[in-house]
Amino acid sequence: MQNTFSFQLLKKSAGSAARLGRLQTTRGAIDTPAFMPVGTQATVKTLTPEEVSQLGAEIILSNTYHLYLRPGTEVIAAAGGLHRFMNWERPVLTDSGGFQVFSLSSLRQVTDEGVQFRSHLDGSPHFLTPERSMEVQGVLGSDIAMAFDECSPYPCSYEEAVAAVERTALWAERCLKVSLPDSQVVFGIVQGGVFPELRSRSARLLTSMNFAGYAIGGLSVGEPKPMMYEILDRTTPLLPEDKPRYLMGVGSADCLWEGVRCGIDMFDCVLPTRVARNGTALTARGKVVIRNAEYALDFSPIEPGCSCYTCANFTRAYLRHLFKAGEILGHRLLTIHNLHFTLTLMKEIRKAILADTFESRHEEFKARYHSAKEL
Repeated sequence: MQNTFSFQLLKKSAGSAARLGRLQTTRGAIDTPAFMPVGTQATVKTLTPEEVSQLGAEIILSNTYHLYLRPGTEVIAAAGGLHRFMNWERPVLTDSGGFQVFSLSSLRQVTDEGVQFRSHLDGSPHFLTPERSMEVQGVLGSDIAMAFDECSPYPCSYEEAVAAVERTALWAERCLKVSLPDSQVVFGIVQGGVFPELRSRSARLLTSMNFAGYAIGGLSVGEPKPMMYEILDRTTPLLPEDKPRYLMGVGSADCLWEGVRCGIDMFDCVLPTRVARNGTALTARGKVVIRNAEYALDFSPIEPGCSCYTCANFTRAYLRHLFKAGEILGHRLLTIHNLHFTLTLMKEIRKAILADTFESRHEEFKARYHSAKEL
């Protein structure tokens, strides 16, 4: 499959770094700023690929670490690649597996060569190198592969963050030397923790290499949001303007607005689907914990005016009943609503940039949104 990857910057906001773009891949175009639903194990939990597409997703994310361990590259290769295996025809981005190695495996040893770890499934030993991560992603056949990196936790010492920056750059060079399918491109990942000078150093090292796009990793890992926004404000301008910029692991409405304000083009996060399975709905005014007793006789939709399938057909009282009864339909219906909310939000943000109203719409959003308050 011939590589048709390109990124076109269509419009820049006059009052912020927000930008409108279009990312072209071999399997279709992606309007940016874009949110990528997470299909960790080759599925966006509880939904069919057709449903995810109908909700407006133009690209999804899958996880190299999880698919490498189960079902394994042999199975996916025999299926003809990840797209055929999961029946998803649109673009896929695969992360490198680095974050999962560091967050899920308690028994690991990191060296410049790679990471020795034990599977969280059965305890079996594995050794993941930059080369192996890229080879696995090559078998998966994703449209965008992520370079193998070392993600600094929060908090971490300055010395730990320095080591992660240096190792990430070393591994990035090795990732670029691996031969991949013609249809696949690779993004580099900027690390550096919450230290602005290390973010600058990492950006300088990574942008000296010819990556198709650049991600900012190691944020939204426990640091206060104002600190994250400060790092974004300082780091995003250091990335090439003519290439896509991707903020990893961020998906709450307030963070999406702020990320776009800083010049980010792509986002992913498990939050919309994960909190749905815990009985929480996302709305323009904050979170609605549908399990709460106050909704037992509430026969209104989750969010008045919402056009999603769930809000058009079901009430808060019914959804609460489903969760109290342990019915899987509740998980599905809240997932539909939360992804609809998030993907529609991105569409509204794109329209606002196009209409030169991004800053005023952002202020309107902040005036009504209470990220820490349950409604």
